[in-house]
This record gives sequence, C-alpha cells and structure tokens, in this order.
Amino acid sequence: MKFIKKVLKWLVILFGLLIIALYITDTDYLIKAVRTIYMQGYTTAYLEDYKKFDNRAIENGTPQPWPNHKNYNSVKETKGLDSINKANGTIAYVIIKNDSIWFENYYDGFNENAQSNSFSMAKSYVSGLLGKALIEGHIKSLDQPVSDFIPSFNKGLAAKMTVGDLSSMASGTTWDEKYYSPFSIVTRAYFDDDLEKVMLSLKVADEPGKSFKYSSGDTQMLAMVIEKATGKKLYNYLTESFWKPLGSENPTLWQVDSKSSDLVKAYCCIASNAKDFARFGKLYKDHGKWNGKQILDSTFVAKSIKPVHLDGSMYGYGWWLKTMGTKNFFMMRGHLGQYVIVEPNDNIIIVRLGHSKGSNKEVGKFTIDINTYIEEAYKMLNNDK
Repeated sequence: MKFIKKVLKWLVILFGLLIIALYITDTDYLIKAVRTIYMQGYTTAYLEDYKKFDNRAIENGTPQPWPNHKNYNSVKETKGLDSINKANGTIAYVIIKNDSIWFENYYDGFNENAQSNSFSMAKSYVSGLLGKALIEGHIKSLDQPVSDFIPSFNKGLAAKMTVGDLSSMASGTTWDEKYYSPFSIVTRAYFDDDLEKVMLSLKVADEPGKSFKYSSGDTQMLAMVIEKATGKKLYNYLTESFWKPLGSENPTLWQVDSKSSDLVKAYCCIASNAKDFARFGKLYKDHGKWNGKQILDSTFVAKSIKPVHLDGSMYGYGWWLKTMGTKNFFMMRGHLGQYVIVEPNDNIIIVRLGHSKGSNKEVGKFTIDINTYIEEAYKMLNNDK
C-alpha cells in the first residue's frame, strides 16, 4: 500500500511539473488539444468538435427553403457513390439542379438540418466578406496594404503584403499547414485562447503576392483586417451580409478562440448543414445575385473564381478551381472532405459532407475523392430520363 501511495504521489508531482512546463514554454494549448480531441479518440479535428469550443450564434432571418426538383430523388445512388460514401463516412450528399434539390441523402444519424464543422469551407465566406467590405468602402481595393489595418506588419517584406494576397493565399508568411503535428502553428491556432497573439507572431519570409501557398493563417489575418476595417465582429458581419439575406433555413455557429478574446476561427469552423452551405455556391454561380438583388459585386465574383497566381491555377480569391474534361468547377473545400462544388454552365451544385476524404491527407492539393463525387453525380444525372 505504501508503495502504491508513493507511485501515485510521484505521478501527481510529475503531472504537475508537466503542466507547469507547458505554461512556461507557452504550449499550454496542448492541454485543450488533449482534452477536446485526443481523449475523444481522434488524432485531428472532427465533425462535431465545435461542441467542445466557444461559439458565437449566427441567426437566420426569414427561411427560403430550396424547392424540390420535379424529379426529386428519382434516381438512386450509383454503386461507386455508395462505396465511397461508406468508405469515407459521408454524412450528407446533395445534388442541386437548376436551383432545385434533385437528390439528397443523409447518413450516420445525421439529417438535413444537422450541424457539422465546415472546416476550411469557411475561407470562401471570409473572402466573400472581403468583397462586401470593398463594396461598402471599408477597404479601398485588393491592393490595400495589410499594414493599414495591422500596423505590426509595416516593415520589410511584410509592408508589401496586401489584402488581396491574403485572400489568394500569397502572403509569404512562415505559417505551416501541418494538421497532424501537435506543435505546428495551425494546431496552436485551433486550440489557443488568444488567436490574435498567435497571428501577430508570424513573420513574412517570402515576397508577398508572387506565389500561391495554401495557408489558413492568410484567411485568419484577412478576418482580422475585415474586423478592423468594418468595426464589426466577423460573425455579425456574416449574419447581416449573407446568412440572413440568403434565406438560410437554420441558425448556425462560428467558433471563437475564447469568450474573452472573441476572435472567430475564420479559417474554419462554421457549424451548419449541406443545404445552407450550398446557398453560398449559388450566390457565386449567379454572379453575386440572390433573388434578383445584387449581394456581391459581379466583378469581384468573377475575379474570385479565376486563378490569381501562375503557380496557383487551382485557386482564386477564397475558392478552389478544377477542370475535368470540358467542365469547369469552382468549389468550397474543408479538411475532412467538406465540399460545395459548382458547375455554373450546367447549373449544378454538388454538396458532400463527411468524416474523411480518404487515405490521401495532402494539403493544398486536390484529392481523388473529389473526382469520384463529381463523376458519380453526373452518372446519376445522366440516368435522369
């Protein structure tokens, strides 16, 4: 018994020293990481982890439900789609044809109104809010220096960084996108309770505006710029600019770093559902119009869905770009295979939400699952007689 007591005593002492060491080395965010992710049996962020964090509510206005297509759910899933849905843990798969719900199905206990984490699909919303700030005159142009809003980036290469560079992922900062490393800055940003402090620690190592490099930090910094420019919290700006005007059927949540700091995790973490996410794809498909009203400038929308940098043909301003055969898609993308995929010429929107994008964990590149979700959707559409 004495031996056991001694062991327990030393374990408590060692645990206490570990906690002290984490605070001394400024890695105490790992405590939250262990509690919210690793102790839940996950190795990275997961669909319903938003319940473990602080959030701000985004209210919806008057709901505008999507109409059902005349051939609604008349075609069954292909074998290929059924296979990848099971393998990758799809929770929602929706095909919208001519602005009507042509097919929808939900899995794993989720339904049409169930919330799940958007992950990086949120980046498209932030870029859209940049477009809104430009329309309203809060930001002069895509070429306005970031230092006009965040003065600490006013020296050296940092002084050349523009708001457009942030939206197009060309800031040149030292941000690294290593999701599975507990010591990377992207992991720190996800769990730290002072996200602004994390962002202000970044350095600009490369010439801004010259090269595409996928960086969640760019979107986070863009959010800080928009808040400084508008004087509004980003979750309120999203509410008034898009969530209510686009007739979202459900309220949503946007994660913040903490109740005290109250800065949204702008690069990720809007908790919503497939059909409400799809509305933003429709807005861009329709050149910034919603029900005949111009919500976003059509010129800004057109720029957003075209490549900005020569080595970044897959990215515009906040939107991913992909060509398959004769078809040109633009899309919102999230960490675990969250997609809103738009083919404007066909007037088709494909939405997929789920637990995984498959075994390929590459960041900043297209994964093979995207091809499958698109190809199987078109096989189903071609079976519609």
